[in-house]
Amino acid sequence: MVLRVGMVSLGCAKNQVDAERMLYRIEKAGHKLVADAALSDIVIVNTCGFIMDAKQEAIDTILEFAELKKEGRIKRIIATGCLAQRYQDELLKEMPEIDAVVGLGSEDKICEIIDAVSKGEQISRYGSTTLLPLTGGRVRTTLPFYSYLKIAEGCSNNCAFCAIPKIRGGYRSVPMEELIAEAETLARTGVRELVVIAQDTSMYGTDLYGKQALPELLRKLCRIDGFKWIRVLYLYPERITDELIDTIAEEDKIVKYIEMPIQHSSNEILTLMRRETSESQIRTLVKKLRHRIPGVILRTTVMTGFPGETEEHFSHLANFVHDIRFDRLGCFAFSAEEGTAAAELAQSDMPAANIDEDEKQRRADIIMDEQLLIANENNEHIINTDIEVLVEGFDRYGECYFGRSAADAPDIDGKVFFTSKERKLVPGLFVTVHVTDVMDYDLVGEVVSVDGN
Repeated sequence: MVLRVGMVSLGCAKNQVDAERMLYRIEKAGHKLVADAALSDIVIVNTCGFIMDAKQEAIDTILEFAELKKEGRIKRIIATGCLAQRYQDELLKEMPEIDAVVGLGSEDKICEIIDAVSKGEQISRYGSTTLLPLTGGRVRTTLPFYSYLKIAEGCSNNCAFCAIPKIRGGYRSVPMEELIAEAETLARTGVRELVVIAQDTSMYGTDLYGKQALPELLRKLCRIDGFKWIRVLYLYPERITDELIDTIAEEDKIVKYIEMPIQHSSNEILTLMRRETSESQIRTLVKKLRHRIPGVILRTTVMTGFPGETEEHFSHLANFVHDIRFDRLGCFAFSAEEGTAAAELAQSDMPAANIDEDEKQRRADIIMDEQLLIANENNEHIINTDIEVLVEGFDRYGECYFGRSAADAPDIDGKVFFTSKERKLVPGLFVTVHVTDVMDYDLVGEVVSVDGN
């Protein structure tokens, strides 16, 4: 029986790649994929379970489809992804509207599960996380000219605040030859920007080859015809080696954009977080990166309200952000995730162990207000300069095109909004834009030349 299957994938790009592999299996089985999940027979909610806000978004999404199921507009609901893996039978017990809860290690059985729930069965299935496919066909859900390449699964860093190792298991690199083959396929299908991802891309290869093999992988990816930009995300600062810096600096296809989560600047808090860096090491690394890779864009994430963060620790972080002036920065209020060391710290009797939620958010807002000022000041220097932009689409309300520069990662950073007088532009085209104005994190300009596709 051919079924209409829709999917909503939440959370990070790594989860999105898992979703794309499930969609490929479903389509190969002969079912019809529908873009609007509300018009499907079976809805798959590929959940995120990283922090409280992400969990709540997943629960709210499931409940929205539960209402549609109650109205008879959809027939079945399947939960996959991190929330399903993390809470397993508890999710099915608390939300009986769900017809199947599928752990990460059983996602390759998604077609069997669809067939079973279509016959009225209620299922929970959890294979070992080591069974989650690391490669395979994908129905890409990004815009056609860019795609993610997930080079590893799981994480072995065991940061005190993070539940990912418990959810997804230890770090497992994908063999390099399989990644090259997948990348070549992506290039043949018109991908111009390849975004390299993992929980920690800088750890790539340590389990397979006994060394950090990311530089070697990147150089091989750069030899593939078709890619114009290769972007690397999730580099941990303690593993950014001189070899990796040289690779990024020397390879023209690798955009000069480094995302490295630091989480904090106070040595005391970094130790409590079980991070492997110190303030002085981060400062030294930032100085080195800016010296060795001229014009490099540095992005980071930090956290406020971690157990033990006093007002003095927070002020240290705020001053650090002001001093370093990261080009891109995200700040998150600490979320106590059950089963983590940080959740235990939050219940301890140490000073500032359990900070009020409003205070955590107040601190995060202060950091982001400071970052907006930094971003505006940085963007002011870009006015009256020309930048290369990848066209993503046309905003019919604003009557202008929009896209991204090499300094902006998809779904993370700002946009460039621009007009074009000479010709109609199509998504995937590279153009040169003369910047005329700024809007917070976004740039405004006009096309001065079309570079080609």
